[in-house]
Amino acid sequence: MSNRPIGIFDSGIGGLTVCRAIHDVMPKEDIIYFGDTARFPYGTRSQETIIKYSREIVNYLVSKNVKMIVIACNTASAAALDTLRAENNIDIVGVIEAGAKAACFKSKENSIGVIGTRATINSNSYKKAIANINSTINVIQQQATLFVSLAEEGMTETEIAKLTAKEYLEKMYANGVRTLILGCTHFPLLKKAISAVYPDIKLIDTGIEIAGEVKSILIKKNLLQNSESKVIGSFELYASDITDSMQSLKDIFFGVDSAKLSKLVI
Repeated sequence: MSNRPIGIFDSGIGGLTVCRAIHDVMPKEDIIYFGDTARFPYGTRSQETIIKYSREIVNYLVSKNVKMIVIACNTASAAALDTLRAENNIDIVGVIEAGAKAACFKSKENSIGVIGTRATINSNSYKKAIANINSTINVIQQQATLFVSLAEEGMTETEIAKLTAKEYLEKMYANGVRTLILGCTHFPLLKKAISAVYPDIKLIDTGIEIAGEVKSILIKKNLLQNSESKVIGSFELYASDITDSMQSLKDIFFGVDSAKLSKLVI
């Protein structure tokens, strides 16, 4: 057992979906979350820059004595995970591997769709991860950058969101995709809009999948917080710039009077 916190980071507000999923699965765990909103978005940055930003955040979380780090950002997972693992003696997990495993397990078809930022799609990280599991599966990818803006603006269930979903997914659907990986932590916020247009597509929420993987690792390494006296874990929520949209999303997930969102420049 370990009462040390879990560290989680993302390029923006989307990682709060992962933060919430991990809390739901392991409510006794303390969590430190950092959203790099001042340098958002990562999806348009070079790999070198993404690694630099991610390294700075990991160094901060390590200084907070976390027992594990979750990269709740598909773009950073694709660009920086291997480098960060090589540089640190702590478990670091990314959302891509968890999402790929879940999609392969749940898909009944031979095609899996992936939507994400340009950087995530261009990295082919999901294609590689799926191929390592089942090389016969056809992976169809599509950048869906507008979804990020819709999530940031809180326009997740609007007619515009539904029209954007149709624009991005129409060809995928016609090509047989019925299992879709939401390859950006912002995208679970648009699940209702996507399902309204394509109700028979199974959506793979990487936040939910990574939560299960984190719990398995902590149990295996005897690091899970299981104190009987502890009812619920604490949250430390930080952002490099506190935007209205991030504050609103924090309130939705954690309540207005629960976890405080504080500004932190790394």
